[in-house]
Amino acid sequence: MFKKNKKQPKPHRVLLQAVVNALQTIFTDNKYADKVIEKTLKENPKFGSRDRRFIAETTYDIVRHYRLLAHLAGTADGFWDILGTYFIIRNLPMPDERDFKNLNEKNIIDAYKAIKDQRILQAYPDWLWELCESELGKEVWEEQAKALNKQAEVVLRVNTLKTKREILQKHLAEQEIEVEPLEGHDDALILLQRQNLFQNQLFKLGLFELQDAGSQAISEFLDVQPGMRVIDACAGGGGKTLHIAALMQNKGRIISMDVTQWKLDELKKRARRATASNIEPRLIEGSKTIKRLENTADRLLLDVPCSGLGVIKRNPDAKWKLNQEFIERTKALQQKILSEYSKMVKKGGELVYSTCSILPSENRQQVDTFLENNQDFELVKDKSIMPSEGFDGFYMALIKRKN
Repeated sequence: MFKKNKKQPKPHRVLLQAVVNALQTIFTDNKYADKVIEKTLKENPKFGSRDRRFIAETTYDIVRHYRLLAHLAGTADGFWDILGTYFIIRNLPMPDERDFKNLNEKNIIDAYKAIKDQRILQAYPDWLWELCESELGKEVWEEQAKALNKQAEVVLRVNTLKTKREILQKHLAEQEIEVEPLEGHDDALILLQRQNLFQNQLFKLGLFELQDAGSQAISEFLDVQPGMRVIDACAGGGGKTLHIAALMQNKGRIISMDVTQWKLDELKKRARRATASNIEPRLIEGSKTIKRLENTADRLLLDVPCSGLGVIKRNPDAKWKLNQEFIERTKALQQKILSEYSKMVKKGGELVYSTCSILPSENRQQVDTFLENNQDFELVKDKSIMPSEGFDGFYMALIKRKN
């Protein structure tokens, strides 16, 4: 599981303490890892880029493999012991700290080599492992489980309303930021060395967004054309809305909807930066909001709430925060949204139902149930992107409303 690491300097105790504090907040206080890391770095502005990378990557990696490390350390909440165990298994230079003196390196390595249970080795809760194995099959799930434990690639989406891919690549190269085009995605660039690009001037000018390749594929799957009337009914912060606007060349109209006002406010800011001028954010205040839009959309995107199992690479703490009850409630919500919101599509129009899940029960099975109950719709095509393909896991189905 872990690769050997090249020699590197031993981290200062201040950095180790920051990681331990972050782990305690994530696991004891049940806070989201990305928010905890963001707050940790904000509270320590004097940390250099290498220090910040160490804190973020070490914390995420320990969260990712928490069950394995806790098993080897013999504690679920002794975060200094868990951190020390991580250093041993990662083959990193052991810091000269009193906090690690109780750890026996040989015993930990021997215990690690002796583990046969894949649930422990790949670090997943028993219930989640069994659920995924039952839905995907043993071989497929084990491949995805390993893939989901890898660090996510950083993918840029070129904002074609403002620039072209080769021009952006040239501008980034001038700043010694290496990217390369991603085959099969016209607007995507892969960042070759991880770094924070949110403060980059090219980002602030709206020349690109950070958006996974699988997420970009969903907007492309919707097959929008300039001049269409498009509804993005579960828009969130609007990443896919912005991509759709670019694909439509700012021509036509996009009604971008969500049940949360602050997400729509964020979308307005992002749209201004991207110069996406054909977007109308609209708050969903109840069934009347949907009813007013019945039979109006050439295209409808339903990127529904889901378990998020396809994006565990970038949200590793989801493994420990998810539960079976939440997934069942979410599946009921998915079917409700699909059934009610689909009425917004015109006859002859098309919708895309999408999730960032890899579970068939959230994906094709939901589509099949919908089609059984709605004979005026038909499946055109569907597609699954699995984490083993190198990016996040997504599902998308293109569904047409019959004339």
